[in-house]
Amino acid sequence: MNTLAHALRREARVAFSRHAQPVWFRILKWTTILAGVALFHDRAWFWWTLASLAVAGTLVHFLYRRKTKVWTRAWGGWNDLAAGRD
Repeated sequence: MNTLAHALRREARVAFSRHAQPVWFRILKWTTILAGVALFHDRAWFWWTLASLAVAGTLVHFLYRRKTKVWTRAWGGWNDLAAGRD
């Protein structure tokens, strides 16, 4: 259980690192997400699209995690290695 808590803490630290994405990008990202939900929430394909994006995001996350050797090596433009270490 301690190993799971350690892994979750490390994942959260990387996900919420201030060095991962600039503030302007976060604002643009969430504005786009919220606008998309507001415009398309009543469409028949909305939930399928949302599920597909969640699966794609998870796959990209695990690819990035593998390439950075569990957040300990820089790869692809993100070099906040301190966030991946405890």
